[in-house]
Amino acid sequence: MKFSPLFWPIQLKGSTIYILDETLLPQKVKYIKAKNYIEACSAIKEMKTRAVGQVILVFYTFLQALKQGKDLKKVAKAINGARPTLPFKVLTDMVLGWQQSGAPLEKCILGFLETLRTKRIKQAEDAAKLLKNNDIILTHCNVSGLMPLIAQFAAAQNKRISFFVTETRPYLQGARLTAWELKEAGLPVTLITDNMAAHVMAEGKISKVIVGADHLALNGDIANKIGTYQIALLAKYFKIPFYVLCPPPSKVKSGDDIKIEIRPEKELLEFQGKRLAPIGVKGYYPAFDITPNALITKHIYLEVR
Repeated sequence: MKFSPLFWPIQLKGSTIYILDETLLPQKVKYIKAKNYIEACSAIKEMKTRAVGQVILVFYTFLQALKQGKDLKKVAKAINGARPTLPFKVLTDMVLGWQQSGAPLEKCILGFLETLRTKRIKQAEDAAKLLKNNDIILTHCNVSGLMPLIAQFAAAQNKRISFFVTETRPYLQGARLTAWELKEAGLPVTLITDNMAAHVMAEGKISKVIVGADHLALNGDIANKIGTYQIALLAKYFKIPFYVLCPPPSKVKSGDDIKIEIRPEKELLEFQGKRLAPIGVKGYYPAFDITPNALITKHIYLEVR
């Protein structure tokens, strides 16, 4: 298989973590260094990496801290406070549980990461089985290298697919990341603004919707990039299947129990240092919204436990 750089955007070399800086894509492919857990947590907060990249970074941060002789409980506390919507505590509790049990911690972490890699590939394969030849997929934000992988599996099943990608304001992950990796993979991709989704669905241009999820509740509700909920509502109205590539569920009962991260208003009011709105205008930027289980046609699970 050929993998997008976004499929596994974190590497640990010695005691230094190398992080693909997704904020610079597509103009520049650059890796930044995190020499300790504080720098790793800063990369999470600043969204230098996101989605599965942040999950991988959590485990590499523990490996780094282990090599540096750091207090892993202190590391876990810093990670848990990095972004409130993401269920990092599930991951940090897993690592601390391994440590408490006396299991070989490095072996456990590396084994988990290898399983994660294998299961992500399986998740893409499972998604491809749901597609038909000539399907046009609408996706929102970015699912860290899975879309090109889904297309590869579909091609192996003699199914040619193409993509419509939302820009995904305000960070433009769709325009900068998803459109880039699909184009690099030689796949047909069309970029639209977030507010064009209803129109292209009404025109009959979309046959399936596939999105990711950052948080899965026990009842099937998901938290994903802001804008996902409205796309799910539209898909329901237009009778378009809405599929979610989701992580294992956390311990929260429903989407109502997921705390939504409110990002700094500057990220909405400015882009690359340029002011987009008049001085004095306030901004409100919830980074995620909740899509209820009732709007989801199928969850495509990542089984790593």
